[in-house]
Parts: sequence; C-alpha cells; structure tokens
Amino acid sequence: MNRRTLLSLLGSSPALLAGLPVEAQPGKTTPAKPSTSQPLVEGLNPKGTPPPIQLIPMAPRLDRLDGKTVWLVDTGFEGGGMLLEQVRLWFNRNMPTVNVVFRRKAGPYMEDDPALWKEIKEKGDAAIMAVGH
Repeated sequence: MNRRTLLSLLGSSPALLAGLPVEAQPGKTTPAKPSTSQPLVEGLNPKGTPPPIQLIPMAPRLDRLDGKTVWLVDTGFEGGGMLLEQVRLWFNRNMPTVNVVFRRKAGPYMEDDPALWKEIKEKGDAAIMAVGH
C-alpha cells in the first residue's frame, strides 16, 4: 500500500509527506526500515488564534416596570417595526403605567447610533431592540 492511500484511509493529507524521501518505486515493494528518529511533522490550525473575548456584564434588572420608561428600538431589520408596534400596543393594554417610546435607529442595521444610545441612557429605564430573526 502506498503512502497516499494509507494517509487517505487515515484521514490525513498526502501533503503532510511533502519533502520526505520516497524510497519505494512504482511496481516494487520494499520492506520498511526501522527508524531511530521520527520526522517532525507540524500541523497548523488555519483558523488561527481568536482574540480574547471581553465580557460585558448584563444590565441590572428592574424590579418592576410601573412608572418606568421602556424604549422600543427598531434597527431597520425587515418586520422589526411591526413587531415593536405590537409590543407597544400590548404595553398600552396591559401595563398602562409604563411609558413606551418607539424610535427607529438611524442608519443601516450594523451602523452605530451614539446619539440614540445617549438619549436612552439619559431618559430611559429599559430598552427592547428588534434585531431580526
């Protein structure tokens, strides 16, 4: 059995043997020679090393929503605004003491809106964002 076939059965790439001398000739079989030292093969992960993850704690939970201001933020993802409109209607029906503010985020979905985030931090108690499915 040749090296290529053996490696393919083992799930390894024949490229791992690149540069190693080939002692067998086509059509001839040679007995394996005992080796005192193993060739060094180094495998590299093509994904690389990801950067460390910065953990951000969750916001503190509110004990109740009565008298609080909840911001509903539409990020522009298709259907998000319709969903948040239904959330607003639910709050008006079921929790009328909650002040609900609906706002569409400026710019495309992935773009930041610092002015809106600042306004929510200053005037809001909670936020619900519709970020899509």
